[in-house]
Amino acid sequence: MEPRLLAIFLMALSFPPFVHSLVRHYKFSVVMKNTTKLCSTKSIVTVNGQFPGPTLYAREDDTVIVRVTNHVNYNVTIHWHGIKQLRTSWSDGPAYVTQCPIQPGQSYVYNFTITGQRGTLLWHAHITWLRATMHGAIVILPKRGEWWKSDVEAVLNEATNSGLPPNISDAHTINGHPGPVLGYTLHVESGKTYLLRIINAALNDELFFKIAGHKLTIVEGDASYVKPFEIDTIFMSPGQTTNALLTANQGVGKYLIAVTPFMDAPIGFDNLTSFATLRYKNTPSYPNTFLTSIPPLNATPVTSAFTDSLRSLNSKDYPARVPLTIDHSLFLAITVGVDPCDTCVNGNKLVSAINNITFLLPTISLLQAHYFNIKGVFTDDFPANPPIVFNYTGTQPANLQTNNGTKLYRVNFNSTVQIVLQGTAMIAPENHPFHLHGYNFFVVGQGLGNFDPEKDPLSFNLVDPVERNTLSVPNAGWIAIRFRANNPGVWFLHCHLEVHTTWGLKMAFVVDNGRGPNESLLPPPKDLPKC
Repeated sequence: MEPRLLAIFLMALSFPPFVHSLVRHYKFSVVMKNTTKLCSTKSIVTVNGQFPGPTLYAREDDTVIVRVTNHVNYNVTIHWHGIKQLRTSWSDGPAYVTQCPIQPGQSYVYNFTITGQRGTLLWHAHITWLRATMHGAIVILPKRGEWWKSDVEAVLNEATNSGLPPNISDAHTINGHPGPVLGYTLHVESGKTYLLRIINAALNDELFFKIAGHKLTIVEGDASYVKPFEIDTIFMSPGQTTNALLTANQGVGKYLIAVTPFMDAPIGFDNLTSFATLRYKNTPSYPNTFLTSIPPLNATPVTSAFTDSLRSLNSKDYPARVPLTIDHSLFLAITVGVDPCDTCVNGNKLVSAINNITFLLPTISLLQAHYFNIKGVFTDDFPANPPIVFNYTGTQPANLQTNNGTKLYRVNFNSTVQIVLQGTAMIAPENHPFHLHGYNFFVVGQGLGNFDPEKDPLSFNLVDPVERNTLSVPNAGWIAIRFRANNPGVWFLHCHLEVHTTWGLKMAFVVDNGRGPNESLLPPPKDLPKC
C-alpha cells in the first residue's frame, strides 16, 4: 500500500499574535491497524492508529518534542522532512544515517526547534518502505496517496530477493481515500478563499493535481514563500509540498479533483487517476459533477510550466541569500546499473549509483561514527565527479557494474556548495526527485541533455531562484543547486523514489563543526536508540 498524495485543505484564518515561542509536545504511538480499501483488508503500520497520521502544528521558532514509542514488530524511525534541524542532526531521523532504529518496545524523543521556516512540510518513516502508511503533515504558522493491497514490506523483500524492480501500487489516494466511491470531499462556500496545503506523500510517483473549473494561486513550496502565480495544474515530486490559494468563485455544484501520475520513461508505474470532489455549500443532493481534462502521462510541458514559474519571494523580509562564490563544486551522475547476485533470479540485480558508487548503509549510524570518531564505518572520499566522462544522455558505457561503498563527502562549516545532478540514459532514463536533509537549497539552473560547465552557468538565476528541500532532476537532463553548509552534522542526499533509494541511489555530507558551541553539533541525547 502506498499513499500517493496527502492533501490538507485549511481555510485561511487570522491568528492572534504570539510574542513568545512555545514548546509543543506530541506523542506518537506506532501501532498496527486493520484497514479496508479496494475491497481488501490488511493490517498497516500507523502512528496513533491514523492514516494519514496526525498533523503536527507549530509556529516559527517553536520547539517541538515528539516522543515516539514503537509498538510494532518492525524497527522504525521518523524523519521531519524539510525541517532544517539546526545543530540537532540527532533528530533528523534517517535510519543508520543519524540514528539507529527505534526497536520494538522502545521509545525515542525527537527534539528540534523550527527556525526561519513557515508553511507546509511533512513527516514520514525513514526506514525500508514504512513511509507508505507512516506519514503526516507539518503545518508551521508564521510569527505574529497511492495504495498497495499487498504488504509494502513484502513487496520490498520480494524485489530485493529477486533483483528485479518491485511491483507497482494499486491506487493513488487523497487523504487516505482512493476514490471516487467514498472519496474525499472538500466543502467550500461561494466567495471565500481557502489555503490548500498539498503534500505528495508518494513512495514512487510524481503527480499532477488539478481541480475542475478553478485556478490555483501558488504562494509557497517546501515551506518557502514564492512569488505568487496562477495556474490550473500543480506538479509535485514525492516529498514536495505546495501551498495554494483557492477562491470559490464558480457556480454552486460539485467539481472533480484529480490526481494523476507523470511518467515520461518506458518503465512500469501506477497508471491510475485518483479522484476527490470539491462541493459548494447549498449544492443539491445528487448533482452532476463538473469534470476536468487531465494532463497526458508524459506532459513534460505541463511540468515545465509549473517548475519554471517558481521564484523566491526575495523581499526585504524574505531575501534569497544565494551563494555567489563556490567552495565545493560537485558533478553527480545518476545511473542505474547491474551487479552480480548469486541468489537473484537472473544471477544479477538492478542497482543505482551516484558517480558509480552504490551507497551501502552501515550497521551503526553515520552520525555516531562521526561524532565519536569511530573508525572503519565510513570514508570521506566520495568522488566529486564521475570516475569516467561519457555521453551521459547518449551512448552509455558497456560496463554497467557499480562499486559499493559507504563514502561521504566532507566540507568545512559555512562552506558554499554547488551540486549539478546529471541524469543519464543508463538502462532507462527517468525523472529523479532528490531530497537534501538538513538544508534548503536554491535551484539556480536546469536543462535537458548534458550539462555544459562553460555555457550553462552563464544562464544561472542567482537573483531569485526557488528555494526548496526536494527537487526533480529532469529525464535525460540536469539541475544545479547551491547552498551554504552552515549546519554541522551528517546530512543525507538521496533519490526520493523509494525503489531507487533501496537500490543505493544516495550519499551523505559530513559538515564539520565551526567555531564555538553555536556552530557545533549538540551532544547526542541520552535515549538515542542503540543498534
